[in-house]
Amino acid sequence: MAEVTAIAEKIIDKPAKQVQAALADYAGTRAKILPKNYSDYEVREGGLGAGTKVHWTLRATKKRVRDCLMTVTEPSPGTLVESDANSTMVTTWTVRPEGESASKVVVRTTWAGAGGVAGFFEARFAPLGLRRIHEQTLERLAATV
Repeated sequence: MAEVTAIAEKIIDKPAKQVQAALADYAGTRAKILPKNYSDYEVREGGLGAGTKVHWTLRATKKRVRDCLMTVTEPSPGTLVESDANSTMVTTWTVRPEGESASKVVVRTTWAGAGGVAGFFEARFAPLGLRRIHEQTLERLAATV
């Protein structure tokens, strides 16, 4: 099993603290910025940053559906890590200042891919699909903050 990685990034014309606060707001903003690939969104504990537990269903393709129960940690300022209790999926959101009034947001998701032929195709195609989903989320984030 090889690690599979999907990465997307965007410059948002808002200060890093404002963007980070919006990303950490699982009880409010986060539900509003998720594209249609997400459903069954529910905050189960917390709702703001570290300590939050949130559930959603992620439909990457018609056949590829993941039931996600994420626990959020904040290992450093500007970084949120969502770890899935149901799989090896980990998504890291990083927000850094970009100049005086903008932010660079990077979202990186990794998971242990399948082995064999299935793993070969997963490693080639799954990151492209998930990157598109992340790009839609970042577009919606930029429109919201």
